[in-house]
Amino acid sequence: MSEGISQPDAPVVREGRAKGDLFAKFDDLIAMREGLLASGVEDPFNLVMEKVLSPTRAICNGRETILLGTYNYMGMTFDPDVIEAGKQALEEFGSGTTGSRVLNGTYQGHKECEDALKEFYGMDHAMVFSTGYQANLGIISTMAGKGDYVVLDIDSHASIYDGCAMGRAEIVPFRHNDIEALEKRLKRIPAEAGKLVVLEGVYSMLGDVAPLKEMVRVSKEAGAMVLVDEAHSMGFIGEHGRGVAEAQGVLNDVDFVIGTFSKSVGTVGGFCVSNHPDFEIMRLVCRPYVFTASLPPSVVATAATSIRKLMHGSNKRAHLWENSRTLHKGLKDLGFQLGTDEPQSAIIAVIMPDLTRGAQMWEALLKEGLYVNLARPPATPANMTLLRCSLCAEHSEDEVTTILGMFERAGKATGII
Repeated sequence: MSEGISQPDAPVVREGRAKGDLFAKFDDLIAMREGLLASGVEDPFNLVMEKVLSPTRAICNGRETILLGTYNYMGMTFDPDVIEAGKQALEEFGSGTTGSRVLNGTYQGHKECEDALKEFYGMDHAMVFSTGYQANLGIISTMAGKGDYVVLDIDSHASIYDGCAMGRAEIVPFRHNDIEALEKRLKRIPAEAGKLVVLEGVYSMLGDVAPLKEMVRVSKEAGAMVLVDEAHSMGFIGEHGRGVAEAQGVLNDVDFVIGTFSKSVGTVGGFCVSNHPDFEIMRLVCRPYVFTASLPPSVVATAATSIRKLMHGSNKRAHLWENSRTLHKGLKDLGFQLGTDEPQSAIIAVIMPDLTRGAQMWEALLKEGLYVNLARPPATPANMTLLRCSLCAEHSEDEVTTILGMFERAGKATGII
């Protein structure tokens, strides 16, 4: 727990809690949240956007606000072609499919979306899921079952851990981004066992990039299959926006690429692409795919249109990199502690001393007219409290300069700098 809130030595037992109350397991977290709100700050986990004005601005809690915590990396949410595609599909195919992909839930738009993904990645197969979470849950739990091993970075996303739990595979974690630790773990696994190494291109908390080139090599030498989650790099990193695997020259060596539509694509949904010749059987054996209603026609239409436009997004990618470099340097020069020494992605994490002061800084920024993400333990590595900034290709140079001024004023007002 954060040092900013006093924590008892023993777990809190809520007064009046009935014996066997299933909510008792959350008492520590409830106490932490109540302590935070009692300090007088606005609830950082209950922000309301009354109106969205553009990919970079909204009315939040009654005030116009610059958005710096949306993962809308390429700013596609208001692209005219994307919106028009969604409107047309809504009119022609209705509001939803009311069915699973293996029954009545595959419309023409779902196939077109998968075709766009295959073209974008240059791969033979693509499966679209209803969320990015379900893509990890489905592929990992289906590929790695009881008796198999999943070797994963200890900082992996919750959906990756949940996929392992659902499949009942043996979980073998290794130290974050440590190539040697990965190699050692792989050598301890029986040679004949099924092995899946799960990595992320960009890790969402600190915005740091994985050394995929070396990790994929080590994994293949050990006879493991490799899955890379490119949720936070797809559309932005790599010559064609295919992610870190492309940027490091190992895309063709990866067995599965997982991604989401809720970041650079600008809508909702998830996917997996692969060149494995037997991949299509996944449509019949992957439970989170088989037993979930498919995405609405308007959503897959917006996704397909966005993906095809991202194929030609080199200018937007270049501008987003410029934004990332400018903000990173500016924050560092102001004296803030950042999650990476150099900008590695569109995510810039600002490390706070503790949860209470992090929440105060978050509120001070919101009052300045800037929204960022407050990330707290246990979701963060090493129990850190972070203000997580995610830049957009639609942020102007002037907006980034304005953001730096907001950070400077809020940082001085709260004593962070």
